[in-house]
Amino acid sequence: MKEPCEKCGHNSEENLKKFGVVFCRVCFKLSPNNPEELDKYLEEKIDSKALDSFRKFVKINSELLKSGMVKKATIGNVVSRPPFGYNFVDRKLVPAQNFREVEEIFEEFLNNEISLRNLSRKHNLSVNGLKKILTNFTYIGKVKFNGQIHEGNHKPIVSSTLFNHVQNKIENLKIKK
Repeated sequence: MKEPCEKCGHNSEENLKKFGVVFCRVCFKLSPNNPEELDKYLEEKIDSKALDSFRKFVKINSELLKSGMVKKATIGNVVSRPPFGYNFVDRKLVPAQNFREVEEIFEEFLNNEISLRNLSRKHNLSVNGLKKILTNFTYIGKVKFNGQIHEGNHKPIVSSTLFNHVQNKIENLKIKK
């Protein structure tokens, strides 16, 4: 068992931390996002039992949200914000003005002996941002969500062949380390 919620005393495996303080899901959701206001929030203790109906609602709400996201991905819609090189237009994912830069990034990574750091600097990205681009299935017209890959209903920016070659190079770099 994890530590109990410092606001209501509820003890659960789902307890979360904010600013180093343990909360149940309900108290976490209601807690302030400003650490200066946290002490005042904690002073107003509440009985764990009084929040049980809210806990059920939060769980049901999150399950409904996730099932809706899975359904959205299954029919080929992107579940998150548009990745670099795409925009949303009328709720559809479409290539943005900078979409050619994505293919350029893939080509440069595959065909040159350039470090991730140097490539990310060249394109004004973080190294982690660059890694996300190089491994994102959205660029080949797919949607990945909840560990599953679905056929997307958007135009790919990169060919599957180029994407797969880049994945092989990334995997080979991991093996060498």
